[in-house]
Amino acid sequence: MFGRFIKKDLFKDFLTPRRFKRVLWYGVYMLVVLIVQDMVLTQIRPGGVCAFIPPAAVTAVAMFEGAIPGVVFALVMGIFTDMFTPGTLITYTLLFPFIAFCVGILAQFFVNRRFLGFMLLALAALVLTALTQTTIIALKSAGSFSAIGTAILQTLWSLPFSALVYFPPARWIE
Repeated sequence: MFGRFIKKDLFKDFLTPRRFKRVLWYGVYMLVVLIVQDMVLTQIRPGGVCAFIPPAAVTAVAMFEGAIPGVVFALVMGIFTDMFTPGTLITYTLLFPFIAFCVGILAQFFVNRRFLGFMLLALAALVLTALTQTTIIALKSAGSFSAIGTAILQTLWSLPFSALVYFPPARWIE
């Protein structure tokens, strides 16, 4: 009955070898970012804060791939980041897709997909993530916003490391 409304070759080009290769590369990219975050950056703590680069990785993918593929990547990245980060339940699973969607739209219409544009969007993503973390801490500790200084330090410390996550997705785009 619905056969005439469904395109017969709908799934023919869904996962071509080229797309499959790109999905594998982004999976490896995600794995490397999470390993570097959990094994390297948590050990380097000037001022008591560690750099947090998953928002920058989400920004890079959404900037080059667009809003919808960026949201899919961000959702998976958010799930794994929540699993690896103690004290979070679904914080990054909800936050990262929002960041990816906003970055994808901004990169499509307003922001140049170059390094400076990426750094501005990554800074915005890091600030939003730090404010979210601060708000969660404030809600847990009866409205104390004493973690704002820590959030600012975390954002500033994360920015140089965020520059490194720009280059892999930038090279994969034709």
